[in-house]
Amino acid sequence: MTSKSKKETAFSSKKDPYLKREAEKYEQPIASREHILQLLEHSGKPLRRHEIAEAFSITEEDMLEALRRRLRAMERDGQLLFNRAQQYCLVNNKDLIVGRVLGHPDGFGFLKPDDGSDDLFLTPREMNPLLHNDRAMVRVVGIDRKGRREAAVVEILERNTQQIVGRFYKEDGFTYVVPDQKNIAQTVLIQKGGAGKAKQGQIVVAEIVEQPTKQRQPIGRIIEVLGNHMAPGMEIEMAIRSHGLPHQWPDELLEEIEPLTPEVPEAAKSGRTDLRKTPLVTIDGEDARDFDDAVFCQKTPKGWKLLVAIADVAHYVKINTALDKEAQKRSTSVYFPEQVIPMLPEILSNGLCSLNPEVDRLCMVCELIIDQQGKVSRARFFEAVMRSHARLTYTEVAKMLVDGDKLTCEKYKALLPHLKQLYGLYQVMRLSREQRGAMDFDTQETKIIFGPDRKIEKIVPTVRNDAHKLIEEFMITANMAAAKFLNGKKMPKLLRVHEGPSTDKLLSLKTFLSELGLSLGGGDKPAPLDYMALIESVKDRADSHLIQTVLLRSMSQAVYSPELKGHFGLALDAYAHFTSPIRRYPDLLVHRAIRHCLQGHKPETFVYGFPDMVNLGELCSANERRADDATRDVVSWLKCEYMMDKTGEVLPGIISAVTSFGFFVELAEIYVEGLVHISSLGQDYFSFDPTSHQLRGERTGAKYRIGDNVTVKVARVSLDDKKIDFDLVQKKTGRKRVEANVKLPKKKRKK
Repeated sequence: MTSKSKKETAFSSKKDPYLKREAEKYEQPIASREHILQLLEHSGKPLRRHEIAEAFSITEEDMLEALRRRLRAMERDGQLLFNRAQQYCLVNNKDLIVGRVLGHPDGFGFLKPDDGSDDLFLTPREMNPLLHNDRAMVRVVGIDRKGRREAAVVEILERNTQQIVGRFYKEDGFTYVVPDQKNIAQTVLIQKGGAGKAKQGQIVVAEIVEQPTKQRQPIGRIIEVLGNHMAPGMEIEMAIRSHGLPHQWPDELLEEIEPLTPEVPEAAKSGRTDLRKTPLVTIDGEDARDFDDAVFCQKTPKGWKLLVAIADVAHYVKINTALDKEAQKRSTSVYFPEQVIPMLPEILSNGLCSLNPEVDRLCMVCELIIDQQGKVSRARFFEAVMRSHARLTYTEVAKMLVDGDKLTCEKYKALLPHLKQLYGLYQVMRLSREQRGAMDFDTQETKIIFGPDRKIEKIVPTVRNDAHKLIEEFMITANMAAAKFLNGKKMPKLLRVHEGPSTDKLLSLKTFLSELGLSLGGGDKPAPLDYMALIESVKDRADSHLIQTVLLRSMSQAVYSPELKGHFGLALDAYAHFTSPIRRYPDLLVHRAIRHCLQGHKPETFVYGFPDMVNLGELCSANERRADDATRDVVSWLKCEYMMDKTGEVLPGIISAVTSFGFFVELAEIYVEGLVHISSLGQDYFSFDPTSHQLRGERTGAKYRIGDNVTVKVARVSLDDKKIDFDLVQKKTGRKRVEANVKLPKKKRKK
């Protein structure tokens, strides 16, 4: 026996420090990731899989398979490197960086490091063997001319694109598919005999049979023909497959939910607080189908008692079941115009877990005691059974509480006193929210109205009335209480984290504001109250839209994380998602943590630990972005389709964004955005100032910045690119009007 093997033998007698955690998660626990890393460090050399198995005395076939999967996962996550000698070795984190690949339509790309550091630039040559969303290990090879770290690929850790959706072409002896997803620059060559029944120009799904290499493009075969390019609903079918959205229920899940019935079993109601006589009501949009939350409020001598009842999804979705695994895989329901891909099957999302009127439903209740100033003085959680007393809409509630509509008030006469209590509480809490500094930007959302054959009739703005704001305020309060409760219990939990502006973004923001004669309070660490004070001070300025847009863009994106970093936008130290477990997996995790506490268990016995919450937070954040991207693609497609017969029309709009290659314009009253390319702005050289968000002509002095009113002509609409091009007709500049050439852009538009 060598000295090295003696080391491994000595190590095998050491106890895995995370054995208890592994035992709670798996019936037959294997060595934790931490213990495997310790083994390799202790060994001082790379080890083959069978050597690792021997060190941990693993001999059973199923345990060997579990070890193989764990090592593969560690390799995929960049914790281990699998060398050419088929050995596992430790990664030198100082020299090698692991992350996710972000492709660009022009062929280059970036690596987004797992450690949160700045993205690394990947040249088209380095991107040749990669596809968007792959995971890779790279090393820094230099700094490019823009000051970005440039990387070279060391190892491709994980291939995350197995299928590609796009248009099928057969030209000059070549058969290929042009991907719909613009992050993928390579076309997919179709292998001989792999075209199936696909016809020229049709939308197809190609399975990747050979991933790209440095020398050639990916090779695939057609596995599904979705149909013709302009078929109704095609945009959703494409988005589902382009973004890899799970949309079919596995057989194992269908078998699992087969015993469920539309009614809640009597046995499930026992041991719960009975709220069936309490007039809880749901308040949602007219087209809502699943109802997560119900509310009730009553006045007390010192303020109010508010009940926020949330569907008890955790009762039905048990940990590690097929239902749970699929819900985790989806992480969120995806809402397309007039179509939803739910996180849970319909019998749960629209049935047992939906707080439908006049039927018994299980719920988790947050009871909030609120003082006269709108501050929460006490909160508690408990399990209950309830019956919603009405399914109300935002429009109906606003008619009663704001407009005093007599017919609607008469219809809900029995509930009206309770609704008035809700409204009174909301008005006090709204004032408290403003004093706290929670942000409330005036942004405009839209809704697409369809006619026959799914053709868009119009795009209309959505109006947020006081009923919307009332429910939003109560949900925020319950979410805040859930975070505070779990923090107090020291539970592993998933929080909704929204950090303040980064140092670089804050510096750019302050430079921009100083050019306008404005300043942001708070020094190096401005508070939300400083943001809102500035918004209030500029609300009557002509450029208030510009200022608000720049303020919004200075902030970071909200994510899910177990780290206690607060929620900047809501001005809260801790915030969790608790109120929508039907459609969001993080809410389900919060419910499980609360139930664990209510049952009197200790934090260390919870099935999830901090590392699990880190991983789940990353998964849920990524899947949330995936859903947003898919929805954005569908809306962009539909808006392009809507504009196809408007080529040549001259329309007013407002500049919504400025880039180095032109500016984007949102059309007034149509809410469609398009690009005015720099090449269509006449014979001038334009320089882009990212700090002041403007383009400036060096010869003419013409300036274009966010918030400017312009008139444009619809020049080109491309469904394939989901892009609309405008030509500038005129720009209003106070009393003058600057005329611009009206011509089609001759240069290819930069991405």
